[in-house]
Formats: sequence, C-alpha cells, structure tokens
Amino acid sequence: MDIPALELAALSKSFGQLTAVDGIDLTIQRGEVVALLGPNGAGKSTTIDLALGLAHPTSGTARLFGGDPRAAILAGRVGAMLQGGALLPTTTVRQSIALVAAAHRAPLSIDEALDRAGIRDLAKQRVSKLSGGQLQRARFAIAVVSNPDLLILDEPTAAMDVESRREFWHSMREFTAEGRTVVFATHYLDEADSFADRIVILNSGRIVADGTPAEVKSVVSGRSIRFAVDAGEADAATSALSRLGGIRSLEQRASRFTLVSDDSDATLRSVLHLVPTAHDIEITAHTMDDAFLALTTSAATSTDTVTVGA
Repeated sequence: MDIPALELAALSKSFGQLTAVDGIDLTIQRGEVVALLGPNGAGKSTTIDLALGLAHPTSGTARLFGGDPRAAILAGRVGAMLQGGALLPTTTVRQSIALVAAAHRAPLSIDEALDRAGIRDLAKQRVSKLSGGQLQRARFAIAVVSNPDLLILDEPTAAMDVESRREFWHSMREFTAEGRTVVFATHYLDEADSFADRIVILNSGRIVADGTPAEVKSVVSGRSIRFAVDAGEADAATSALSRLGGIRSLEQRASRFTLVSDDSDATLRSVLHLVPTAHDIEITAHTMDDAFLALTTSAATSTDTVTVGA
C-alpha cells in the first residue's frame, strides 16, 4: 500500500485553556485534492502549521510521506503557501523565487515557476510594490518552485480579484493533472465545491464532516422550489399552500414563495394543482453554503461527527 502524502493521528494542540485542534485523525493519499473548510477559529491554520512541523502538537503525530514533516520539506517534496508568509520587500519577484529555488536540489526553472503563477510580467517588480492579489500569486510561485509532490495552501486566493482567482485555479488544475497532492484551506466554498475531490470540514478543532463535495451537500436533504404569483393572488396562494403536506419549510416574500421538499417532483405537482397561476418556477439543489451552515451549526451544539457518504 502506498504511503499517504499526509497522515494526522490523534492530533491535538492547546494554547493554555484553548484547544485549537482536538484529536484530529486524517489521512490524505497521494494525488488527492482536499479542501479544508471551517468558520474562523475552527483550527484550519493550526492544523496546517502542525502538518508542516511549524508547531509542536500537544499530543498526537503529524507525518508527511511517512516521516517527519521537516524531512519532507528539506527534501523539496512539500511546497507551502501560508497567510503569514513574508517576502523580503526590497527584492524583486524573480529574486525572491530564486532565493527559495537555490535551497532545493531539483527545482523548477524560475521562468516555469513564474508561468505557473501567471506572473512573468511581474518578474522585475519589487515585492513592496505588489498588490495583495499579486503578492498571493508570488507566494504561489515560491510554493511550487521546489517542484513539490505535495502543496499545502492556506487561503491561497485571499485578496485576489475574480479574474486572478480564475487564473489561479486554472494553473492549479494543470499542477494537479500531473498527479500531485494538494491540501488547501479556503473561505470560498465555491472553490472547494468545484475544485476539491474531497472536503474536510472543521469546527471547534474537530473534523465534523469528510467526503466528496456531493456527499457533503447531501447532508442537507431536499430541494428548493421557488415561484411567483401575481401580486393580487398572494393571499389566496398562502391560504392554499397552508394545506400542502410533505414540505420542510415554506417562506413567502411579497408575491414570491420558496418551499423546501424532500420530494420536489411530487411537491411541484401539488403546488401547480393548488396554485395553477404559479410562474417563474425554479427548482434548485442545496448548495455547499447550505451544507456548511448545517454542519457547523449542528457541530456547535453536539460532540458527534456527522458522517457523510456512508
């Protein structure tokens, strides 16, 4: 059996009375693309620091490619892009990448690292003159210049505009197409949904869900049915819909209605029978946002892990 790219076993980290990471068990195989999600303070960044050997666990172990994280990093097998990663402000982007490349045995060329980050045009720009989004892309170039087998990214697209985010993920798809492993923490749920093979949700230092994007979203059952009626028919529609069974919720805003149902086909047929003038009908599945809120809210009041994809 292949040795996992990353393995956390009973991993915990406390700061005084605060437990930031609370007994995490997580195994990530080579070639996986895994998103870490969670509200602020969930333990994502601390977990990444522990995985990289930048912090010492209170208990438990963190291993990269079966060994000490520092050994994997020194061997150039791991690239990291961290929120607090500072670059020398007086150096150019090219010089900053070259400094890191010089520390590794078989790095990419500086130009290839620049191209992967989409910043060849910034090569001569001083770090102090970069915008927030440009600085993030420079950090990405530095993370990949060692030609790593594993990339660990903490909020990689923070401060990027929409176009920069699109270009970043295009570059990441090229990188992972080569069979490399990527672990990234993000607040952008759409990024996790569209890019990750697997999603791990943390809350209060614990893993509360672990599965594919589809499995995580399936935690929130049912679909939403939205429709409108003419303004003068809203009261009659409300009265008719009050007799509707088999729905999870009903919301009205002026002449627009939203129903959540476990059987959207049957519910829609009933709606059209009760309110035949309903129009502008939309049926949508629940989103990653819905699942994230459901999982993190339930976890706040429970110590049980929500199992997905079982």
